[in-house]
Parts: sequence; C-alpha cells; structure tokens
Amino acid sequence: MNCIFCNIANQDNKNKKNWVFETENCCCFPDIDPKAPVHLLLIPKIHITSLQDIKNNNIEFINDMFLSIPKITEKLGLKSYRLISNIGESAGQSVMHLHFHILGGRKFDWPPG
Repeated sequence: MNCIFCNIANQDNKNKKNWVFETENCCCFPDIDPKAPVHLLLIPKIHITSLQDIKNNNIEFINDMFLSIPKITEKLGLKSYRLISNIGESAGQSVMHLHFHILGGRKFDWPPG
C-alpha cells in the first residue's frame, strides 16, 4: 500500500520539522491546502482507513489522538476550533487514512457545507 499519510507518519527526524505535535501513536502537521488561519491534520502512525475502522487492536491510537487534541489546541492558543473527520469519498475524504482536521483562527458558519 502506498499511503501518503503512512509515509508522512514514518518520516525520519530531519523531515519532521513542520510537525507541531507528536506522540508515540500520532502526529500533527499543517494542511498543505489550508481553509482557515490554523488548519492542521492529526493522524495515527498506523494505517486506519477512517473512524469506521476503529477496532480493539487500534483503540490506543484513537485514544491518544483524542487526548492530544486539547494539548495541540492549548499549545496554539486556540480557545475555539472545529474538528472534522470525513468518512468516505462522498463525505469529502480524499486520503483514505484516518485524519482529523483541526481548524481555528476565524469564525465558522453552520451548517458547514
């Protein structure tokens, strides 16, 4: 499998310079096509296709991602933000590797799209 996010998650240290946060199980870095002043992607370091694929054997990665979100947003001073995970192509998932978009730094409208 040639997954762009798996490749990013398995980079060596010299290529992690853009990362804003990392744990043993996940990493966070800026989106290459930002939709807000702050637009980050949070991914697990193993391949999980989407939230639809949470299993007992990968729950520690999911748990670590959710525990990391407040740490990341606090580090960036975000008091208000939007968290998005698209599941499937019809919902807008373009990379079939679980990821959360963390968006902040501006007001967001509802409904989102």
